Amino acid sequence: MTATAAITPTVRADSLWKRFGGHVAVRDVSLSLDPGEVVGLVGPNGAGKTTTIRMLLDILRPDEGAVSVFGAPISPQAQSRIGYLPEERGLYRSLRVIPNMLYLAELKGMQREHALRRADELFTLLGLEPHRGKKISELSRGLGQLVQFAATILHEPAFIVLDEPFSGLDPVNVRVMKNAVSRLRREGAAIMFSTHQMTDVEELCDRVIMIDGGAVVLDGPLVDIKRRFAGNDLFVATDLDPQGTDGVTASRRDGAGYAVRLAEGSAPEDVLRSLLERGAKIDRFELATPSLEEIFLRVVGREQAEAERDEE
Repeated sequence: MTATAAITPTVRADSLWKRFGGHVAVRDVSLSLDPGEVVGLVGPNGAGKTTTIRMLLDILRPDEGAVSVFGAPISPQAQSRIGYLPEERGLYRSLRVIPNMLYLAELKGMQREHALRRADELFTLLGLEPHRGKKISELSRGLGQLVQFAATILHEPAFIVLDEPFSGLDPVNVRVMKNAVSRLRREGAAIMFSTHQMTDVEELCDRVIMIDGGAVVLDGPLVDIKRRFAGNDLFVATDLDPQGTDGVTASRRDGAGYAVRLAEGSAPEDVLRSLLERGAKIDRFELATPSLEEIFLRVVGREQAEAERDEE
């Protein structure tokens, strides 16, 4: 049997450190992204996310550690295969949409004819066709954001960094961009998605990297992280209030069912058996997994509390 070849990460960072004066902005950060993977980079303001992104893109050089892109140290050739949508937008407002797109594409080494064909495809995909002749200054904030996104992926990058990409978009255009991100993933791009909107991360991302205080505090598949923080909560859709059932310490109405807290040492199957013995009709019985926002608040709150204790 032939062994499966190992996948070379699209980007890999090993033990990155970055200091600004006496402040440590990033401390010993290691991470990687594989082709076709969408990774959510989350953390509170000032956690080190933007500094980490800038080191991955060679905008900043790490004080210690190393970054490899496409299996080698970053180079001008590698840069031409990277797309970056920064939180601070960078289109030329006095130019029309097409000249903006072509100029940015040529900086990435694209031929003009190829760039025009690709722009036509993206205008159709993103609903921008009616606006191609307008100046950037004539566009709404949301349309300008879509044009910036189109410019980011025009040269068909294999590594894409999106920093707060849905800022300023209405729900319709958020969906348009999310569909485009899903398409890029299917085409094999590795995508790093940085945002404060945890629901967007839950919808789009395969894996989550959480940074706090300049360090990675969580890194793993979203489903595994949720399972790790599930705790002793159940959701039960039943015609009988579980309160008073053996093994249940608390129960409250939650939509079509009940949110149930298990007693320490109680097993979900024991509660299920007790409910059935009481004659309950059960339509749904499952471990309640916390939202990513709840996990974020728990982890960041814990880290901040530990930091405050260390300072005392």
